[in-house]
Amino acid sequence: MDAVVLNPLPFQIVLPQLFQTFRVREGSATAEEVGRLAAEAQAIGRPKAIYRLGFIDEKGADYVVVDGVKFTSRILRVNLDSAQRVFAYVVTSGWELETWARSQEDLSALFWADRLNQAVLGSAYGAFQTQLKDFYQIGQTSRMNPGSLADWPLEQQNVLFGYLGQVQAAIGVELTESLLMTPTKSVSGILFPSEETFASCQLCPRPVCPNRRAPYDPVLLETKYRGQDPGASATETSAARPEIAH
Repeated sequence: MDAVVLNPLPFQIVLPQLFQTFRVREGSATAEEVGRLAAEAQAIGRPKAIYRLGFIDEKGADYVVVDGVKFTSRILRVNLDSAQRVFAYVVTSGWELETWARSQEDLSALFWADRLNQAVLGSAYGAFQTQLKDFYQIGQTSRMNPGSLADWPLEQQNVLFGYLGQVQAAIGVELTESLLMTPTKSVSGILFPSEETFASCQLCPRPVCPNRRAPYDPVLLETKYRGQDPGASATETSAARPEIAH
């Protein structure tokens, strides 16, 4: 299937929730500033997404082939063990908000605008996920993002973007030389149906991370992701063991 573009994605900034997340006291001068910036962000924001529904052709010890494109990761391979289709995607808050946030001259406004930009991305990603679930009638899903674990390094961004096609032309997102995305408030990955909830954070031992979505589970790697594949030799399994970033 060809890639699908969603432009714009709906999003919503709910001030009471935002104040709670930002730990801002309602009625304070900071709350007034955040409220003003939130109104601007709501008016300016135009988040977007591009995604492609893909079908799995082949599964190896540490890779999967989706529509002829090889993604190399032992953890991704295990997560897709029972899956037949996946959704590759890039979601962004857009250059509109990126430019607006960077244009703030006051340091305080610059800080809050950046956090609002991130909040818009989160809301837009939620809307993207909801649209996928409703349209394709899929239940619980999980996702993996290139670079979140050493087992699926940032270099796989090139493979993902190549699989999606003209990402920059479609939604304005491009890769830098270091394989980071611009606009900076963008996320990429593979979303897949999953009976068990998975988050890369479960396999990441980093002690301090502001974006952690799940607690580190030191047992999970050994019990699930370093187990032997059915039909694989001990040598093949050992070679396919994933490395985890520290």
